[in-house]
Amino acid sequence: MKTDFVGVSGQKEEASGEMEMEMHGMEPLNRRGSLDSNQEDGRAIVILTLTLCNVRKNELSKATKVFEAFETQIHHFETRRAKNPKNSAEDLDIFVECEVHSADVSILIISLKRVAEDVKTSREDKVPWFPRKIQDLDKCHHLVTKYDPSLDHGHPGYADIEYKKRRAFFADLAFNYRAGDPLPHIEYTAQETATWREVYRKLSSLYPTHACTQYLDAFQQLEKYCGYQEDNIPQLQDVSRFLKERTGFQLRPAAGLLPARDFLASLAFRVFQSTQYIRHFSAPMHSPEPDCCHELLGHVPMLADKEFAQFSQDIGLASLGASEAEIEKLATLYWFTVEFGLCKQNGSIKAYGAGLLSSYGELMYALSNKPEYKHFDPEVTAVHPYQDQAFQPVYFIAENFEDAKAKLQKYAMKIKRPFSLHYNPYTSSIEIMSTPQKIKRALHQMKEELKNLCLALENLS
Repeated sequence: MKTDFVGVSGQKEEASGEMEMEMHGMEPLNRRGSLDSNQEDGRAIVILTLTLCNVRKNELSKATKVFEAFETQIHHFETRRAKNPKNSAEDLDIFVECEVHSADVSILIISLKRVAEDVKTSREDKVPWFPRKIQDLDKCHHLVTKYDPSLDHGHPGYADIEYKKRRAFFADLAFNYRAGDPLPHIEYTAQETATWREVYRKLSSLYPTHACTQYLDAFQQLEKYCGYQEDNIPQLQDVSRFLKERTGFQLRPAAGLLPARDFLASLAFRVFQSTQYIRHFSAPMHSPEPDCCHELLGHVPMLADKEFAQFSQDIGLASLGASEAEIEKLATLYWFTVEFGLCKQNGSIKAYGAGLLSSYGELMYALSNKPEYKHFDPEVTAVHPYQDQAFQPVYFIAENFEDAKAKLQKYAMKIKRPFSLHYNPYTSSIEIMSTPQKIKRALHQMKEELKNLCLALENLS
């Protein structure tokens, strides 16, 4: 649908239906959500619609003077013939996108109402959209396709038509999944199971000497309760149930490699997006993209540890509403910790990163005398260049998970956002702490929990 608009100069301009939706207070399709308010450096972006009557009698000039009085910076200004004229054919509907001091928004609107009719306003979404409830993760399944077997000439499965068909099958399962659905049950082929067997045998031979204690404890439990065996690829439903009971994490199917913002947002809800397909049989010890060997052998055992689960969620919470620059830093932190992290245990260096624990070659390399080791410092780690095509030349070592978690929380507090967040575990939702009442409710909930814990401690003593 097309609509004619009359610009300030009096010339006609063509605008899309998206602009018309904005004129009527509707959200354009390319906006995925909004916050209660958004401010930056004491200024706010405001979207206004209003109607001026009898514009030939200087009403437009009066409205302009109101904007001038408040030192308003006009980003966009459009007019059109009023859809529902009240006084004459000279009535105009006005659309204005402007920037004004946050403290002046209310009085600006009051002043405009003195010279115009039907003044309506909304704050523009300056903060990137992020999920507010666990069901919103249904929108967080965009893909990074640079390693897709249909597009990447270097992918081991690029010339394998049957493999690409199989991948399309897994992708459809993931795209059609909705929060709350049963996780898809997969009947893996003999060839897929053979690939899993080879990876499982080689990696499990290294774990006793290379993996951290938390990983070894969880891996033993997964073998006992979730069908982790050489000749069986575990089902996501069984693994998700196992994690939920231990740390509150759960799995949901992913079609492939996700953008950092979507993937990190899921962690905020203690949801891990897991692929279900397996790497191509021609290269069992290497995959250019995440597959179920990487997820189930690399990530899942560590997500069963309470300290590590909290560390992962903290990264996710820090990402919500963050700028692109901050997302890049958080993704780099994730890379050097959750994917390729090392830690000290009993005087030795052990691996806890999923990228290491699912790669036989790099796990051996990382704990050899070849790479460089650096102490984990979020400020340094977040801007350190990383390598996604070869082994890492540098690895960061954490003293322990508690120390890493404390440092990450301190780093996250420095991320500039015009709001504060609180995760409600009872409703699996994110609450924006935008009013004193909301903060008081959260504090009351915490006080009740603390009181119960104090009573329990008294009973023990």
